[in-house]
Amino acid sequence: MPNPKHLTERIFQSPSKYIQGPNAIKNAAKYLDAMGRSPLLAVDDLVYDIAGKGLVEALEKAQFKVTRGRFGGEASTQEINRLVTLGRESQADFVIALGGGKVIDSAKNVADILKVPVAVLPTTASTDAPCSALSVIYTDGGEFEKYTFYDKNPNLVLVDTSVVVKAPARFLAAGIGDAIATNIEARQAKYSANFGGLLPTDLSEAIGAKCEEILFKFGKQAYEANKAQALTPAFEAVVEANTLLSGLGFESGGLAAAHAIHNGFTAIHAMHGLMHGEKVAFGVVSQLILNGADTAELDRYIGLMLSVDLPVTFEQLGIPNVTDEELRAVAHLSCAPGETIWNMETAINEDIVFNAIKGANAASVSYIKRTGFKKE
Repeated sequence: MPNPKHLTERIFQSPSKYIQGPNAIKNAAKYLDAMGRSPLLAVDDLVYDIAGKGLVEALEKAQFKVTRGRFGGEASTQEINRLVTLGRESQADFVIALGGGKVIDSAKNVADILKVPVAVLPTTASTDAPCSALSVIYTDGGEFEKYTFYDKNPNLVLVDTSVVVKAPARFLAAGIGDAIATNIEARQAKYSANFGGLLPTDLSEAIGAKCEEILFKFGKQAYEANKAQALTPAFEAVVEANTLLSGLGFESGGLAAAHAIHNGFTAIHAMHGLMHGEKVAFGVVSQLILNGADTAELDRYIGLMLSVDLPVTFEQLGIPNVTDEELRAVAHLSCAPGETIWNMETAINEDIVFNAIKGANAASVSYIKRTGFKKE
């Protein structure tokens, strides 16, 4: 039920600084200097080899004392506590997150527990996690557990697009799947409390609309540029949409059914290998079904997502033989108390959501048959 507390105040929140551009990591020392001198760097082995060594070299050249915290892969309480212990032992005075969504979520939580600033350096444009004052926490097995909220957003978000463009194009596509939900969900959540606990501002609504405009205008072009590792204006625009606009838009605009259904999909073990935005993409179609979208509107969004190889059918999600029992488990988890699906202005219950998920698959299968769509 939207606005059950009868809120009247509005809130907009954002990181203190957002910086994006090619070779930005080379200038990291200049941007990080005000935050401290002894950072804990949370990074996994793969990203350390790709970008971490260069970052550490740049910081140590500027007399920073860097402690590497090897990230284990899951944004779980156990992993976060391990990094907190390392941060205390090294007397870290700020935390750097270098990598994707899960290392970012973990590092934000670590910094909050240590009561130190946090800088987020995403190496992909796959999620809108970098800018927000919250983390999604999972179990050690990869199932959604909870949202954790913080008093403030990251002190700095630094996006080096010369690193981001080297990531597989699948990551950018996943970011598009996450970001395309921003405007759709915010429209349903405009009378509900956002992640700041108050009502959305008009600015957050405008940001969501601009995010969607950029994705429809440049999404496919940016995806192809990413495949060629070409730093083009379209690629830069979509990185900004995926990271900054979607980040500000979802946090200050609010979420609804698409992300709740994503969370519900964590009940299906076979889907754990999918990226966050890939599951959100299917959630977008499901929310459009819940909203009663007509065929033309459905086709518009399904067409965009298929153009960047996002999954919009059960088969594409890797669950061609999913059972009704499994889908009812997804619907049950999607409708958990406190889930963002309750921001929807339409009637919601587990049976309605179960049917919307099946309807989303049917609509996407129909689109593919009607248009003769074939993956390039």
